[in-house]
Amino acid sequence: MLSAVFDHLSSVVVEEVVVDDAALAFAARTAPREAACPGCGTVSARVHGGYRRRLADLAVAGRRVVIDLAVRRFRCQAAECGRRTFVEQVEGLTERFARRTSSLRRTLEKIAPALAGRPAARLARYLSIPTSANSLLRLVRRLPDKQPDTAPRVMGVDDFACKKGHVYGTISVNVETGEPVDVLPDRTADTLISWLRDHPGAEIVCRGRASAYAEAVRTACPDAIQVADRYHLWINLCEAVEKCVAEHRECLAEPAADTAADATTGQDTDPVAE
Repeated sequence: MLSAVFDHLSSVVVEEVVVDDAALAFAARTAPREAACPGCGTVSARVHGGYRRRLADLAVAGRRVVIDLAVRRFRCQAAECGRRTFVEQVEGLTERFARRTSSLRRTLEKIAPALAGRPAARLARYLSIPTSANSLLRLVRRLPDKQPDTAPRVMGVDDFACKKGHVYGTISVNVETGEPVDVLPDRTADTLISWLRDHPGAEIVCRGRASAYAEAVRTACPDAIQVADRYHLWINLCEAVEKCVAEHRECLAEPAADTAADATTGQDTDPVAE
C-alpha cells in the first residue's frame, strides 16, 4: 500500500517517518553513487559536498507531507564543461531550485489556471497543500502558451484596459467553453483582421460595440454571423429607454402636491370612535 501511495519515493532511501496530527515527514537520502552532469552528460562519482532539501508533497489523509531529502553535489570532471559542480536530481521527485515535488507542482498547475490567485490559495490550504497566491500566479506565468491553429466556431471578442484611458488590448474567447483563446496588443481593426485570417473557422462572432471589431469581422470573415453579447444588449436597451424618456419628458405629468399631502394625512390619522 505504501509503495503505491509513495511510488515517487521508490528511487530514494527512506530513513525515518514522523507522523503527527498535522503533518507526515519523511527523512530520506539519494541512493546512486554517481550522477550525470546536466551540462555535458558526463557521469561523475566525485562528491564535492552535500546538503538537505525540504520538499512539500501532496497531502495524505488531510495531513501535509514534507520530504527532508539529503542530496549530494558532484564535481564535473569534463575539462570542456562550463559547470564545475552540479547537484543530483531525482527523476519524478525533485526539480532544480524547486521546493515542492513534481507531482505537487502538476497538481497546483491544474488548480491555479481554474481559480487564479486567492481562490486557488484558499482551496490549496483546504487540501492541506498550502501555498501563496503569488506562488500560484508564478506557476501560471510559467505554463507554455497554447497557440491556436484555428478560431473557435463561436468566438467572443472584446477590449480590455491595460491602463484605463491610455492602453487597451483585445481578448478573444471560446464562447462555448468559456476558455480564453488569445490576447492581442491593441484594439484596432487591422490587428484583428490579421489574426482572423491566420486563424480561420469562426462562424459566429459575439463582439462589443466597437466599429473596429465590426469592420474586422466583415473583412476577414464575411460569412460569419455577428451578434451582440448580453452586456452590450443591456447597455443598448438602457440607452434607448433613457433617450425615449428624455424626448417625451413633457408627456409625464408632475405629481400633485395636494394629493400627496392628503394621502399622507389620511394614513397618519386614526378615526375616532363615537
